[in-house]
Order: sequence, then C-alpha cells, then structure tokens
Amino acid sequence: MKNKIKVLQIIPKLGYGGAETGCYDLAHYLSEENCKSCIITSGGELLKYIDKNKVKVFKLPVHSKNPILIFTNSIIISFIIMIYNIDIVHARSRAPAWSALIATKITLRKFVTTFHGTYNFNNRLKKFYNSVMVRSDLVIAGSNFIFSHINNNYGNFFLKNNKKLLVIFRGINLNYFDPKKIVPSKIDKFLKKYNVDRNKFIILLPGRLTSWKGQKVFIEALKILNEQENAQSFLGIILGSDQGRNVYKKQLIGLVEQYRLSKIIKLIDHCEEMPVAYRIANLVCSCSIEPEAFGRVSVEAQAMEVPIIASNIGGSIETIVKSKTGFLYKNKDFIELANLLYNIMQKDYNSLKLIGVEGRKNVIKKFDVDKMCHTTLTEYKKLIGLL
Repeated sequence: MKNKIKVLQIIPKLGYGGAETGCYDLAHYLSEENCKSCIITSGGELLKYIDKNKVKVFKLPVHSKNPILIFTNSIIISFIIMIYNIDIVHARSRAPAWSALIATKITLRKFVTTFHGTYNFNNRLKKFYNSVMVRSDLVIAGSNFIFSHINNNYGNFFLKNNKKLLVIFRGINLNYFDPKKIVPSKIDKFLKKYNVDRNKFIILLPGRLTSWKGQKVFIEALKILNEQENAQSFLGIILGSDQGRNVYKKQLIGLVEQYRLSKIIKLIDHCEEMPVAYRIANLVCSCSIEPEAFGRVSVEAQAMEVPIIASNIGGSIETIVKSKTGFLYKNKDFIELANLLYNIMQKDYNSLKLIGVEGRKNVIKKFDVDKMCHTTLTEYKKLIGLL
C-alpha cells in the first residue's frame, strides 16, 4: 500500500488572495507530511516565496477560459500526472477544473475541487460551466455559507452522482499573523513610507479595488463620520491594488476629492507584509456588498488582535463573534456603518484591546491553517483508501 501521497494542486494565479494562500499553505504542509506536492499555475507574486525544494511548480496558462487552451492544458496535465504518478488532482477554480476533470478521466485519478466563491449564473450555459466544480470526487466548501450555496444550486447533482460535499474552514497562518512578531522598525518604516500619522485613530479597509469590496460604502461612511462634531481625529486607509481597474480607482479618488476628504482618506496600492498594516490599525473594516465566501480580512484582523467591522453577509457572519470579537452592520448601509464606527471610537483602549484578544482566541480555536491542512490531508487519504 502507498504511504506517500502525491498531490497536484491547480490554481490560475498565485497571488495574495484567500484561494492562493490556501493553496500555498497546503502545498508546503503536504511536503512536511512526507507527501509529494506539486502546483500548476500561470504565475503570480507568491511564486517567489515557494520553497522549490519542497514543492514542484509547473507553469501553464491555466488562467485562460479559452476552450482550446483548456483542452491543451488537460493533455499536458495528463502527462504530468502519469510522469509524476500523481494520486490526487485538486483544482481551485473553474477553468483549470475543466482541464483537471478531463485529465483525471484520462488517467483515472481522484479529483478534488474547492469552492472559493458563489460562482453566480444567469443562464444554463454559465451554470454548466460552473458545474465542473461539483463533478469531482470530493467537493470542499470553505464555509457553511458556501456549503448552503452549493447545496441549494447543485444539490441534485450530489444525489444523482453520489459525490461528497463537506466544509473545511479556510485557515490562516497564525505564526505569520501574530502581533507579537511585528518589530517596531517595520511599523516605523510603514508609517514613514505612506506618511501615516499614528496619533490619529486609524481605520483600515484591506482588499483589492473592485466595486463589490465596498470601498464606496466605506468612503460614504467616513464622510458622515467626519461631519460628527465630537468625532475623534481619524485616518481611513483603503489598501489594495486596482489590478488594472483604473477606471474604478479613479472613481474612488474622485469621490474622495468631491467630499474633500483627501486629508482623511489615503489610498495605498500594496503592502508586502499585511500583518504590519493590520498592526498600525485601531480598527479594520470589511465592507463587501456581495457575500464573501470566507471573509479572510475578518479572520486576519482578529488574528492580529484588531477589532473588525464587517457587513452582515457571507462568511464573515461565521467568523466573527458579534460584539465579542467584532461587529456586523447591515449590508450597504453606510449610515449604520458610520454610526457604528463613531460608537466604537468612543470606547476606551482597554475595551478595544479586550475585543482584539478575544478575536485571536477565536481564530486559534477555529481557523488555524494547520487545522485546515490536516483535515484536507485526512480527506485525501480517505479518497485513495489509506484511511
């Protein structure tokens, strides 16, 4: 019987998103657990951090939705599977999942998928395209919210095909997101580089610049907050890359200028070490106007012992213990968000510190990356009959 599992993960790009960091973390965990670990991706910023002695990386255009490229990729993946004697192929997005499905059918290997979003559809063709994510031997949902979405929209597929669907909560690296490991010099460097006055109450909104992340809701709320007579002096930081969405970024800048908030709201493109950005914040916001599959910002903020405010939809409902580790406001309601911000800013230092401490306890208990990786490996073993 085999005792060394060989796993091939496929992801469009290795950036800094939740799906990508989950792939990265699992790849290195598998290697440490005496498994052969491989990744196929088209590129991405995280590639430079992969330990090439532990993880084998193949570069293919698996980000493409072009049917010809999808089929071509499937043939190449089939050869990789056979040459490296891969046991399990784990796809984390739809386009590469179609390539993986074909390849695993050809090579008779086990196929796993992870739903990292709701993958909405408005016609049968789009639903068919999405359905590749439930055509695997094991379907992983990153939260109960995503589990319900899959069950509601694709439940019949599981009944007919005897597929397995389960929740494995996403996890984060608690050694990386640890407030005690941030040295003062890095904080000083960040403050100086971006001209941030730490004497002000700093409200951080992390996330790539796209409309559904709710940056406009954030700006509207800060406009109201700024008009409050007794409001504490504050600084709002919108931290995230536009990823080519130049028009949307210009809209945000225009809104800030229109409301004369240029001295109150700062846009920062990118931060190499997100724990440092969290460490300088007094409060973190997640203003998504569409449901987050998991809500990585909410979990990272809690891990860094910073109070979090999030919209009351999607995964954040599951990751935040309301009024204990963070707060929830009505989705898209910037007036309620502004009032909540004002009330939290009135709290004393010790009250906010206690919320932060409880937040890290919550993450340690439920969302540690090692727990996610261990559970995933256990399911791999079950698939190939080792358990």
